[in-house]
Amino acid sequence: MRRREFVKLVAATVAWPITASAQKPMPVIGYLSGDSAPSSPNPSVLGAFRQGLREAGYVEGQNLAIEYRWAEGHYDRLPALAADLVGRKVDFVRRQSI
Repeated sequence: MRRREFVKLVAATVAWPITASAQKPMPVIGYLSGDSAPSSPNPSVLGAFRQGLREAGYVEGQNLAIEYRWAEGHYDRLPALAADLVGRKVDFVRRQSI
């Protein structure tokens, strides 16, 4: 009986780092802009932002999620959009300069 308990303990100790890392949620960045959502997939500012993330080792959809909020030129909507991102508990908010 003691041998089985020892084997279970060793197996749990070995598996713990694997299960602990598997349970970590993907980091989420909130992206807030006063502009409209881009029609092309890689406009200059957003493309440079994504490129910088890739250079730092983060790829959207693989090890990082991005929540986008677009004010569509209605700057009075920015506080509500920012509050929405805060409510979603994003890890970081990136505001595009307007």
